[in-house]
Amino acid sequence: MILDLTDTTASKIASTLVQARRRAGSPTTGAVLTLIIATEERHHYDAMKAASQAAREHPSRIIVVVGRPEVARTRLDAEVRVGDETGPGEVIVLRLYGELSAHADSVVLPLLLPDVPVVTWWPDDGPDVPKDDPLGAFAQRRITDAAEFHKPMQKMRARAAGYTPGDTDLAWTRLTPWRSMLAAALDQFPRKVTGASVSGEEGNPSAKVLAVWLRQRLGVPVTRTADEGPGITGVTLQTEDGPISLTRPDGELATLSVPGQPDRPVALKRRETAELIAEELRRLDPDDVYARLLENIDIPFTEPLKVAGPTVERAAKEAAQLSGAESAAGAAASTSSDGPGKGDKGSKEDSV
Repeated sequence: MILDLTDTTASKIASTLVQARRRAGSPTTGAVLTLIIATEERHHYDAMKAASQAAREHPSRIIVVVGRPEVARTRLDAEVRVGDETGPGEVIVLRLYGELSAHADSVVLPLLLPDVPVVTWWPDDGPDVPKDDPLGAFAQRRITDAAEFHKPMQKMRARAAGYTPGDTDLAWTRLTPWRSMLAAALDQFPRKVTGASVSGEEGNPSAKVLAVWLRQRLGVPVTRTADEGPGITGVTLQTEDGPISLTRPDGELATLSVPGQPDRPVALKRRETAELIAEELRRLDPDDVYARLLENIDIPFTEPLKVAGPTVERAAKEAAQLSGAESAAGAAASTSSDGPGKGDKGSKEDSV
């Protein structure tokens, strides 16, 4: 059911939503959180589609806020979706025209579900300090995507300076399978790492963030090599017994190479935005590992940190806390061949 409201108010939207639920036979919402999406008109459909897919795992009230400040007349239009392809949750698309676009929080606040967490996601450039944004001020988690900015690492540094617990970035979320797989490899082959290298598509922020994380966790210099991608194409950890490498030239199937053992194919497909958002919605507490990463975002890759690197067990334990890490570690430990998944071969902004 899709209901369009023109030149409306927040109270009319709320009452229309209740009526729509009753018509659909669902007098209660059943949502576990409110997901606010602050985006532009040209991106709102893709963002809404990704959030609706994630809502199948996390039933949500999705509020899409589209600002149109270039329009002279102040007006609020809304689109209410209940019980259609949006899945088990609800979707409210708000279009704010004129001066109203600068006061989106006053429109969104009456539409928040009571007593459930609030997550705000900016699929576009997003603010440098998400907590200071009106739509980020009342959120427990704030999701940005540095890959959407033309200078992603510049954006990451700005967000590091203004970090508040609860912030995260999809450039970091895309690394979960890589981090899990590398930790599992070190757990199987416990050797001292003396150096590391990361290769990936030029301009891909996740490749650079992965290099920062490796340098931070292992305390060794890391080199970054640019290639044609797609996304991250390989990681090599140098040890005294030979290199441990994880290479993925096609964006779907990777090969794990460990000294003295046969090469193993592992599934490591590039993930779609819906999968990334679903992962972030699984945890609503601050990401302390991401916070520590931002503390060292400005240190050159080739300069080792003046701290001792973690033990292999600690690195593996950290990766095990990630969503989906156990299955990734099991795939790396298995001697059987994993077939390639039907991964997304989209742009670097969508996956790594």
